[in-house]
Amino acid sequence: MVFVGWLRWCLVMSFTCLLLASCSINPIVEKSLRIGTDQTFPPFEFQGTGGELQGFSVDLIKAIATAAKFQVEFQSLPFDGIIPALQAQTIDAAISSITITEERAKTISFSRPYFKAGLAIATRTDNTEIKNFASLKNKKIAVQIGTTGAQTARNIPGAEVISFDSAPLALQELANGNVDAVINDEPVTLYAINTGNLQGIKVIQKLLTEEFYGIATAKNSSYLSLINQGLSKVLNNGKYQQIYQKWFNATPPILPETTPFTNQEKARLNSLSLIWQSLPNLFNGVFVTLQLAFLSVFLGLISGSLIGIIRLSHIKPVQWLARAYIDFFRGTPLLVQIFMVYFGLPAFFQELGFTWSINRLFAGVIALTLNSAAYIAEIVRAGIQSIETGQTEAAFSLGLNPAQTMRYVIFPQAFRRMIPPLGNEFISLLKDTSLVAVIGFEELFRKGQLIVAENYRAFEIYAAVAVIYLCLTLVTSQIFGRLETWMNPVKKSS
Repeated sequence: MVFVGWLRWCLVMSFTCLLLASCSINPIVEKSLRIGTDQTFPPFEFQGTGGELQGFSVDLIKAIATAAKFQVEFQSLPFDGIIPALQAQTIDAAISSITITEERAKTISFSRPYFKAGLAIATRTDNTEIKNFASLKNKKIAVQIGTTGAQTARNIPGAEVISFDSAPLALQELANGNVDAVINDEPVTLYAINTGNLQGIKVIQKLLTEEFYGIATAKNSSYLSLINQGLSKVLNNGKYQQIYQKWFNATPPILPETTPFTNQEKARLNSLSLIWQSLPNLFNGVFVTLQLAFLSVFLGLISGSLIGIIRLSHIKPVQWLARAYIDFFRGTPLLVQIFMVYFGLPAFFQELGFTWSINRLFAGVIALTLNSAAYIAEIVRAGIQSIETGQTEAAFSLGLNPAQTMRYVIFPQAFRRMIPPLGNEFISLLKDTSLVAVIGFEELFRKGQLIVAENYRAFEIYAAVAVIYLCLTLVTSQIFGRLETWMNPVKKSS
């Protein structure tokens, strides 16, 4: 009994020592903040060659976290999705070169400014017409969606403003010669030019605006004071100057100690009024969506039918070529194909010494058509192969040649069987037109994005967009259902 008691006492003491040791190793668990950022904005936020997140803002928020004793968990978001994410509190804060504006301050809260910037105009080096802001009248201008550059461009008389998801895409559009100018933050444009990533572009040095970036949080966030505390320490202890020198090789300007807009309140429309006001813009997008879908399906049906018939050819090289086409366009994402057609081909031809640009509508239709044709080709092949071989033999016995047999006997029967999968393909294509938004095409989804970029009411607007897509697909299903009944002799007679 004495031995058992002694053993129990030893075990208790050992466990207590282990517990104390673990507490001494990690006495305090630091708070972890989810920090949203758009990783396509060099030199502030971007991915390095090894895939690691880096940039001025990244270094700064890490220094702030060290000073304020919290940890950082980065979350990648598109720029126009950052403010809705803060409102939904799916992230705790955001550092993504967000300009402090009066309108944004009505929706979210900002830290004290951490960077002084401004908008500048970028044009091609051979452009001698654009010299200042006034000369942008009636020009084509590319901007990043949801930015102050986009807001400024909308005030230019007669200007055609094209919105892209990121600044590099807007600058690439300028490099390809599809727009006359880009309005963007000056440090980002200069960085792209100085690093040699973009050729043939110049910046008009005079800044259009004087702006300040701030770290954004949700309204009345408890993390705002913690972030301000860390930012103030970094600004005072010399760490900010080191980071600024690292990325810009210059002395940082003096920053204000408080945000220029505080305690802003915004009058909030009810959801039904907001949706009602947005419907005219959304219906304009519906027209563009239907235009894209009908053109792409019509051209895809013609080319896909030819490819599907070629796929059944007995000539092996021709059959392999059709198979390679189908495998490529079914095996790669449609989004990648759109980028290849619109951004990749002009850049490729420019490297070969040719000046060539492509219209956005034409590029969208071509990409959607090429993708749709691959799926339609397989629908056509399967439909033709579903017809019994006896039909072919009977046609030959009547003296029809292979072409006549396909035209008058096989294809009409196969087409009736193709209608349901063709209907599914049209519905899929109707929804896939939303991907054309990445090249600045203002179809239904892009119209919704532009509205959200102004009022930050993501749920109501995207819900309205979803309902409109649902109505379009339901109508399409009814049309194809009636077409299937009309072309089926058995159902038609009953």
